[in-house]
Amino acid sequence: MINIPYGTTRSYSQQATALGKQSAIRAIAQANGMNKISIVVPCHRVIGSDGQLTGYGGGLWRKKWLLDLEIKHLI
Repeated sequence: MINIPYGTTRSYSQQATALGKQSAIRAIAQANGMNKISIVVPCHRVIGSDGQLTGYGGGLWRKKWLLDLEIKHLI
């Protein structure tokens, strides 16, 4: 998750592939959900493979807010 660039997203499946652990999608999702340092390790950048926002410990509204904030300040 730390390697997902600012203002971009990656699906749980893409994250599993990047880690060389394609069968670990659920474990990655669970690790995201338990992330206590979500700003330092930006788990809000991981989304569902269909592009939808999925589980986030701080609430989906906050996940959307963080992604929108990054996109707004990307330029």
